[in-house]
Amino acid sequence: MSHDEFPTDQPAVVTCGLPYANGDLHVGHLRTYVGGDSFARTLETLGQETAYVSGSDMHGTPVAVNAEQQGVDPEDFALEWHEQYAETFPKFNVEFDNYGHTHDETNTELTQEIVKTLEDEGHIYEKEIQVAYDPVADDHLPDRYVEGTCPYCGEKARGDECDEGCQRHLEPGEVEDPKSTITGNPAEYRERTHKFFRVSEFSEYLTEFLDGLEGTSNAQNQPRQWIEEGLQDWCLTRDMDWGIDYPGEEEEDIVLYVWVDAPVEYVSSTKQYSERVGSDEYDWERVWKDEGEIVHVIGRDIIQHHTIFWPAMLEGANYNAPRAVAATGFITINGKGLSTSRNRAIWAKEYLEEGFHPDLLRYYLMTTGGLQQDVDFSWDAFQEKVNGELVGTVGNFWYRSLLFAYRNYDGTPDVGVSPDVEDRIEGAIGEVREAVNDYSIRGIGQAATRLAQFGNEYIQRHEPWKLTDEEPEKAAQVIRDCVQIAKAVGVLIAPITPDKAQALWEQLGEDGAVENARIEDALEAPPRRFAEPGELFEKIEDERVDELNEKLADRVAAAGDDGDDEEDAAEGSETAGDTDDDSDSDDNDPAGDLEPLLEDRIGFGEFQDLDIRVGRIEVAEGIEGADDLARLEVDIGFESRQVVAGIKQLHDLEELPGEKIILLANMEPAELFGVESNGMILAAGDEADLLTTHGDADIGEKVQ
Repeated sequence: MSHDEFPTDQPAVVTCGLPYANGDLHVGHLRTYVGGDSFARTLETLGQETAYVSGSDMHGTPVAVNAEQQGVDPEDFALEWHEQYAETFPKFNVEFDNYGHTHDETNTELTQEIVKTLEDEGHIYEKEIQVAYDPVADDHLPDRYVEGTCPYCGEKARGDECDEGCQRHLEPGEVEDPKSTITGNPAEYRERTHKFFRVSEFSEYLTEFLDGLEGTSNAQNQPRQWIEEGLQDWCLTRDMDWGIDYPGEEEEDIVLYVWVDAPVEYVSSTKQYSERVGSDEYDWERVWKDEGEIVHVIGRDIIQHHTIFWPAMLEGANYNAPRAVAATGFITINGKGLSTSRNRAIWAKEYLEEGFHPDLLRYYLMTTGGLQQDVDFSWDAFQEKVNGELVGTVGNFWYRSLLFAYRNYDGTPDVGVSPDVEDRIEGAIGEVREAVNDYSIRGIGQAATRLAQFGNEYIQRHEPWKLTDEEPEKAAQVIRDCVQIAKAVGVLIAPITPDKAQALWEQLGEDGAVENARIEDALEAPPRRFAEPGELFEKIEDERVDELNEKLADRVAAAGDDGDDEEDAAEGSETAGDTDDDSDSDDNDPAGDLEPLLEDRIGFGEFQDLDIRVGRIEVAEGIEGADDLARLEVDIGFESRQVVAGIKQLHDLEELPGEKIILLANMEPAELFGVESNGMILAAGDEADLLTTHGDADIGEKVQ
């Protein structure tokens, strides 16, 4: 790989974390797959040779558990879901160059080949370990058949991951107080021989790898803590009969851990694509064994697997390392945790059945918050985004420009583009290039929308309808500029909204497909003549949103309150502390000098109404005439906020820029000493001790 700016001379592959083949897709899944698709499409627009690949994760305990519950063979069960995914993704314009699965022959052979190489290189050894055993069922328990307590943070955990707490990967035998999910009875730990990968030997390599890793900051920074705490070797095998056999082993009920063969599918899927189109068109070995550009787009909960285990495997097997890992945030629904058990989700098939165009959802998911930030989906916010930006900005500009050009000039006026407009389009192209190299898909969409906004302002400012009679040359110039801007917006927004951009392409009379256009084509003259255009986006009415909200509320109510999701965990997190009878006096009470607690309590819903964000101070300066007030400019990811704070006498303002703070973002604006304040920074005590974060929370992250 290189660290040159995209596009580079080396081929690239973009991958997405594999969906478990065991359930319906929802908007939380789609955020990752649309994100990878949009990024890959943009790379191609820049002229980067790119393949976009993924596949279904056929193995692992969740698949085996669900298949057993339904009384079917796990392979048949997983294949049915795999086929559904392969049919669903294109309906959202997610176009993989290859979509395979982990149980096919290519992945089985390549996984065993890589494991054999690791063994031959001395990176694998055998070890006796404690494995959970269900004495009632008389069987060893794979990781997902075990529940207990995380030994690191004390939260409830699965056998392979602390999914409700620190999200750390857990090895067999680590979960405390294990319980069998089969019978519900306490499990026992018994000795069993398993294969281990010497991840600990790669600590120095992984530190260097993370130093050069591109992508999102959570993927770059979170793994460093695990390395600093000391890496544990990784158990590669599991007590199951569903999965890929360890190479050369004939022992029954022992297979490779799912996280061995799952990432290998990235390589296998790339190989299958290369074999289908020919190595002259795309050579998978140049990517994975030479100097190709590998970009993983994943969910935040699998960072450890992609930044510790996977690069160590690649290095040990003499494969190329990823250039970037971009980890997406989670999706919430109406401000609450997505819960499949309570049916609080927007399902992929449900969205399509409601008749909405897939590009509307793609645009919403890609431009609402940064890639690594949590995004809240609500039908109201969806309506606001569609009506405000797609209908009111992009669609409005496309339609009014092309319609005026058609009615007055039968197409594009026969004049050149004005220098100022050409400069503005070049600026938008530069914004897209910068966004790609920052792994900011939101930035790609924003560059296109801002250009359309400029176009609306341009046509409104020059009012060509008033110039056609008295100043026809000037009118023609304005409309020529607007048609060029419309085409440029289409080229730039195509990776996010490919169908709608193609519809514009055809309205302009352009040949071929917009997906084959290169970014420089944004400045190429549109066809001289085109037909009468139509409106490409349709407003979503309030009544429609009310109907959708009611449907969602009814579904959640019908599902009941027994789902164990993020919201349930948050609402049930109150604990009662013991009191000491001897601590009644102020002398013995460390809290004696503190302001007493308020008697009135607020509900969880009221807390959810507070939009509290991680921010970073960019500018800090005193307000003239005010003894205590300072004007701050605070970056909260989405935008920069001006805030007035009473910290002028309590902090050295020159040292504040760069400091992370916590901002209450949805405060009503207020004016203090003639300066508008749009938020409130949080601080403790009379000395205004500014609140910040202990770890590496990203700018714009929501405090929950």
